[in-house]
Amino acid sequence: MNATKSDKEQLRDALRLTRQEISPEQYATRSAEIAQHLFSLLKPFDTILVYVSKHPEVDTSPLIVRLLEEGKHVIVPIIQRADCSLRFSYIKTLDVLVPGTFHVPEPLGNEIPADPTEIDVALIPLLGFDALGNRIGYGAGYYDRFLAKNTHFPTVGVAFAVQECQHIPHEPTDQTLDAVVTESGATVFSHHRDLLHVHI
Repeated sequence: MNATKSDKEQLRDALRLTRQEISPEQYATRSAEIAQHLFSLLKPFDTILVYVSKHPEVDTSPLIVRLLEEGKHVIVPIIQRADCSLRFSYIKTLDVLVPGTFHVPEPLGNEIPADPTEIDVALIPLLGFDALGNRIGYGAGYYDRFLAKNTHFPTVGVAFAVQECQHIPHEPTDQTLDAVVTESGATVFSHHRDLLHVHI
């Protein structure tokens, strides 16, 4: 167990460095390409959980704006550091977002409570992924705990292509992804019923 965790920490450090090497121009271009792929994938879904990005994560702000313009219902997570959990809020504009826990933009003071049972599909942040849909996050386990309790919707990782790994150490508590979207397009790993008729 300790060896696995050590391997994971080393991998996280390497992935952070890899992502930091993306130039500002590449960051903007690739984020826009990812947003376009995501928008196509998300068309069949109505209520969408979207993580709100902070640099150098893939920029989700333009996607959120476009989803709202299309009349989609957008839910964002709020980090509860006290018990390492997430709560959720609908947003109708990016203007309500302010820096919250870990400086992640959150609708603090302007929350519209959302129940996880209302989520149709979830976009998940990550540091790395592999060809089996394994995901490595930042280490606190917020999303793994949440996804272990909520399995009714497909999960879509969002990343730059350089974040793909040959192998990610997998522990029993780690939750795999149903799909990943990068600037190269979407890769579906599972046969989740809600992804069967999605045109990518």
